[in-house]
Amino acid sequence: MNDYTINMTIADARWDAFVTESETGHFLQQSAWGHFRSRWGWRAARIGLESAGQLVGAAQLLFRSLPAGRSFAYIPRGPVLQDPDDAQLLVELLDAVHDYCRSQGALLLAVEPNWACESLQKSHPPEAGLADRLVPRLEALGFREGVTDVQPSATLMVDLRPSEEEILAQMHSKWRYNIRLSGRKGVGVRVGDRRDFATYHRLSETTGDRNEFGTRPEGYYEEAWAAYQPHSRLFIAEYEDDPLAAIIVVKSGKMATYLYGASSNEERNRMPNHALQWAAMQWAKAEGCDWYDFWGIPPEIPLDGEVDEYGEGGLWGVFRFKQGFGGQVVKYPGPLDHPYSRLGYFLYEQYIARRGGA
Repeated sequence: MNDYTINMTIADARWDAFVTESETGHFLQQSAWGHFRSRWGWRAARIGLESAGQLVGAAQLLFRSLPAGRSFAYIPRGPVLQDPDDAQLLVELLDAVHDYCRSQGALLLAVEPNWACESLQKSHPPEAGLADRLVPRLEALGFREGVTDVQPSATLMVDLRPSEEEILAQMHSKWRYNIRLSGRKGVGVRVGDRRDFATYHRLSETTGDRNEFGTRPEGYYEEAWAAYQPHSRLFIAEYEDDPLAAIIVVKSGKMATYLYGASSNEERNRMPNHALQWAAMQWAKAEGCDWYDFWGIPPEIPLDGEVDEYGEGGLWGVFRFKQGFGGQVVKYPGPLDHPYSRLGYFLYEQYIARRGGA
C-alpha cells in the first residue's frame, strides 16, 4: 500500500501540468478556473495527493455560501487521478477532501467527474466508459444522485485527428456549404484581444435578448478569456469591419472547448457562426488538439445522436446548430452528492427547488 501525503500549497504550474497531462484532467480543474471563479462569488481550494514526491491525485474545490453560515462544496469535472482504476487512490483523495469540506462548514460535497460514459462510436473520446467503472465506487463511498447539474452532462465532440478534408466530410452537407458560403459572402474571422470585449459584451446582450436568457455582467467573459491566456482565443467574425458574432475557446491538453458564444441580429444570412466554429477547429487542430468539445447538448440525446423529436428551450436551441458539425455524443454521469448532514441536505434540496437550480 502506498504512503500518501496531502499538499494544499502546490504551485499553479505544477498543478496545471498534472491536470493537462492526465486523461481525467479538464480545464475546469486547472488553476485558472479557480482563480477566475474566485472573483465571481466562489472560493477556491486545491487538494493534492502525493506519493514518493509525485502528484498522483488532485481535486480543485469551489465553495459558495449558503444560508445559516453553511456552504456548498463542489468539484467541477474532477477529481483528477493518475491511475483512475486505483481504488485506494480515490479513497485517500476523497478522505482528504471530506476532512477539508467539513472543516469549512460544507453542507455537502457535489462532484461532476470528467468520466465519460461508454460511447457507441469506434473512435472514443478520452477515457470513454470510465464512468461505468468508477461511479459505482463513488456510490459505495456514500455519494448519491445529485440535486442539480452545474455543468452540462452531455456534449458533442468532433475528432480533430483526421485531415481537414475528412473533418469537413463528416459534417452535414449544408454546414460544409455554409462554411464556404460565409467566405464567399465576405465574412472574415480574426483573433481578438482585450480591446474587443466591449464588442463581445454587446453581442452577448443581443444574444440574450433574442433567445430570452440571462447574460453575465460586463467583464466576466474577458476575465474568463484572460485566465487561460495564452491557451484561449476570442474569435470574431466580421463583415466589412462590422462584428457579427464571436466565440471564446479554451485549450487544455489535447482538448479544445467552445465555452461562450454571442452574435448580432444583423447579416445572419452570411453564416458567421459556421465560419467561427470552423476557424476554431482549425486553430485547435494546429495547436495539437485531438478533440473539439461543443460544450453542452440536451441530456436526453441518445448516444447515437439520432433524435425523433426535437425539444424546445434550454440546450435544444443550440443542438441543431452543433449537430450539423458532426462529431459524437459524449455523456457524463451527472452530479453526485455526498451529504454531511441528513437534515441539512433535505433543507438544501428544498432550497434548490425554490431557487430553481444551483
